Amino acid sequence: MGTSVKLYSLSFSNVRTYMFAVLFVIGNIALPQLCHLLPAGGPSLLPIYFFTLIAAYKYGLKVGLLTAFLSPVVNHLLFAMPAAAVLPAILVKSGLLAIAASVVVKCVKKVALLPLLFVVLAYQIVGTAVEWGLCGDFYLAVQDFRIGVPGMMIQWLGGYMLLKALSRI
Repeated sequence: MGTSVKLYSLSFSNVRTYMFAVLFVIGNIALPQLCHLLPAGGPSLLPIYFFTLIAAYKYGLKVGLLTAFLSPVVNHLLFAMPAAAVLPAILVKSGLLAIAASVVVKCVKKVALLPLLFVVLAYQIVGTAVEWGLCGDFYLAVQDFRIGVPGMMIQWLGGYMLLKALSRI
């Protein structure tokens, strides 16, 4: 059960790679700004990851990695969010998300709930372990699991709905 997905393999020499990445980075700039209007909107809704998931799942590893690394850095430079102290962990998690999404879609070749759930849990579990190693504080490292579950649900279900819609075009 799921919608088959057309796999794109865009190279770094293809201008479309950068065009798509810029569009997804813009999404990853706008969505966090909206979410930060809510109390604890960033940490609970995890908006910086949403369009990275879409980029990597729909357009592959290269677009996903560009989106994963540029989004947090541009957000930090423009709005000082994410804070410099958490930027390394967010960059690691974003990169892991891009890798997980692009690998899973190559294996399953469809948009389905279970593979997307695996992507979200995989990058969060591995990313949490890396974050724990970076900060040395387990309580801080598991913050996404303590308060970010709504954001993970949005990535999973919202990502599924958006990817299903994009698979039609």
